[in-house]
Amino acid sequence: MPPVISKDECKRCGKCADACPSDVFYGSGKGEIPVITYKDECWHCNACVEACPHEGAIKLRIPLPLMVLYQDRRR
Repeated sequence: MPPVISKDECKRCGKCADACPSDVFYGSGKGEIPVITYKDECWHCNACVEACPHEGAIKLRIPLPLMVLYQDRRR
């Protein structure tokens, strides 16, 4: 499951695309809302969420089998 980008909250800085190690946002440029090109390549590493300076602009949907291993470190 790829991340979900809020079109209202996104400031189009491109930091999420730069931070993604699996290049899920391939082809996205600064000044536009990032497009998730390779949905199946998302590693659910949370790098895009952590790199985003605007809290709430990106939400990562963790698949149920991975939820057992996932820990939100912001708490």
